[in-house]
Amino acid sequence: MIYYVWGILVMAAVTYLPRALPLSLLRHTVKSRFLRSWLYYMPYAVLGAMTIPAILYSTSSVWSAAVGLAAALALSYIGLSLLPVALISALSVFLTEWLMHIDF
Repeated sequence: MIYYVWGILVMAAVTYLPRALPLSLLRHTVKSRFLRSWLYYMPYAVLGAMTIPAILYSTSSVWSAAVGLAAALALSYIGLSLLPVALISALSVFLTEWLMHIDF
């Protein structure tokens, strides 16, 4: 039982410290342009680093995943909302997988 308690305490500390330290250490506004831009783009970089590998290895072929990713990027670039982008990119993955399994 003590093993689980220590595990929960360690996980709580590991998840709480990265959130609490910036709030306690940065009490004034950041004046460095480099640091401000780094802090601004960090969430996007982390989200991309977690999402792109999951996209590329979620299907049976990397090629169909790349087609779906390209479709999602193109559709979001032209300004479509989330639902059409998700539906059309999933459909493009499905069609690519279907075409890859057809014997011509």
